[in-house]
Amino acid sequence: MQTNRSSPVIQIENLSFTYDKDLVLENINLSVDEKDFLVIIGPNGGGKSTLIKLILGINTIQKGSITIFNYSSNKSISSIGYVPQNTNVNINFPIKVIEVVMMGHHSHKRSLFGYKKEEITHAMYILKQVGMEEFAHKKIGLLSGGQRQRVMIARALCSNPKILLLDEPTSSIDADGQKQIYELLKELHKKVTIIVISHDLSVVLEYATKVAHINKKLSFHDLGSMQKELNIKGTHICEVELLQMLGKCKC
Repeated sequence: MQTNRSSPVIQIENLSFTYDKDLVLENINLSVDEKDFLVIIGPNGGGKSTLIKLILGINTIQKGSITIFNYSSNKSISSIGYVPQNTNVNINFPIKVIEVVMMGHHSHKRSLFGYKKEEITHAMYILKQVGMEEFAHKKIGLLSGGQRQRVMIARALCSNPKILLLDEPTSSIDADGQKQIYELLKELHKKVTIIVISHDLSVVLEYATKVAHINKKLSFHDLGSMQKELNIKGTHICEVELLQMLGKCKC
């Protein structure tokens, strides 16, 4: 586990988890700092989604601990904006983009006319941040996959989280849309901590500051330190070289 001068935004210590009798996570230790763009990689079934569910409080911690801003995760979950992997919507459901974003408020979900003026203004501001302001009153089902994902990111940002957690945010988006999403996350990273689950190593190369490889156990890599150590900062690294640097892990 890496050390930090200041308190991490997320601290995971000695975390283990089993489904029935199957050990899914074993003695996970991880610190996530305020300025991190952390990418979590690893094989299917390796425990990535389980770790996310534990951070979000969906699964109950069995052994070990998770703290968020020095509080137990169930007391500070409001600090995290979450974008799940499956954000497909019923294209025939007549809901507008602005209404989807408003669902991100931590106050009780209400119909659009029930929100305060400042809440609606804030939602429009968030849509502008993600480049979707002009689509505010368009039906969500009429948007492209990349546009819908931007709306889902806006929904997650609506409650002003300090951490944005995304599960495979570009899994069903074309190459151009993927690039746009990660460029958006790069911009958002100036204000919030980013944690992304991804199978795309190009994301690790271009955007991540740190990488956590999970396959029951965790291997942690600080890409900034790695670049300095190997004297390759500012040069191209192919995916094969990256795999070697990450201990030849198969992701």
